[in-house]
Amino acid sequence: MNGAELVREKIRSIKDFPIEGIIFRDITTAIKDKTALKEMVNFLTEKFKNKGIDYVASVESRGFIFGSALAANIGAGCILIRKPGKLPAETISEEYELEYGTDKLEMHKDAVEPGKNVIVIDDLLATGGTVNAACKLLKKAGANVKAAAFIIELTDLNGRKNLPQDIEVVSMISY
Repeated sequence: MNGAELVREKIRSIKDFPIEGIIFRDITTAIKDKTALKEMVNFLTEKFKNKGIDYVASVESRGFIFGSALAANIGAGCILIRKPGKLPAETISEEYELEYGTDKLEMHKDAVEPGKNVIVIDDLLATGGTVNAACKLLKKAGANVKAAAFIIELTDLNGRKNLPQDIEVVSMISY
């Protein structure tokens, strides 16, 4: 069994969560498995080692799990992109549309220097709204966003089309 198959086997599917008709792909069961966790981090590391990446920008909260491990493995720093009010120093923010309303992401104003190469990481690509906002936030700060990476991609939701077209999009498994 290859790494992607192992990870897929460990992901729990929960029917009718958070609402009826949805199948929620729960990555927590894969993260708790030491072999699956290692496979996920190794997959990301192989995709981005020796690519000149300065920072891995991790999106709250499951993105933090993969972002710090990936950054350490490829010799990059790790930037935290958070929900409003969670960071202690001066922040910049990016608002984005949700199905019913808006939300906002923040990062420290000094998190990235202009011209640095950054990849964005989160556990799952659904509609792409959150990661698109993260990309906009990083570009606002002057970063060169090179890629967005995910463990799971929900292809029926077409999230790739909502991400910047000039970046590489990588996912380990698709549903």
